[in-house]
Amino acid sequence: MRNCVLVVCLLSLCVTLSAAQGKISSQWKCDKASEQHSIAVPDGEGHNYGVAQGKCTSEKGSMGDAKEQEGTYTEFDDMTSSANQNHGVFVVTLAGGDKVFYRYHGTQSSKDGKIESGTNKWTLAGGTGKYKAVKGEGGCKGSGNADGTSTWNCEGSYTGEK
Repeated sequence: MRNCVLVVCLLSLCVTLSAAQGKISSQWKCDKASEQHSIAVPDGEGHNYGVAQGKCTSEKGSMGDAKEQEGTYTEFDDMTSSANQNHGVFVVTLAGGDKVFYRYHGTQSSKDGKIESGTNKWTLAGGTGKYKAVKGEGGCKGSGNADGTSTWNCEGSYTGEK
């Protein structure tokens, strides 16, 4: 009888844990920064430090049953004429109005001021409403588009949705 109770308890725990976990598979189309400021670093031609902010639109993706709608990125950049290292915060607004907060760091290659390709790693750092305690991690791969926008495909996992 004790073994039966233990098995039932373990199964209940597994079901509870799996219900609290989720996968993230998203695609974002991001506009060029709507606000951008930079200052030249006097150690060589084309080296700048900057801060930028812009908007992204969800092409696909959801967190649980809430569809991702839009995102705002705010980042610090260490830029040269052909590369960019950055770190920042990406705030995603979900259907229903809740938000989730991603912290990321990554690199991008660029040509003529446009992104060619990039990668980043992210962690989920909470949110609002039922996503207040959400935690997770993953990464994105991006590519530049001819119109100066970029497209990012992101994968990862999370826990903590109520």
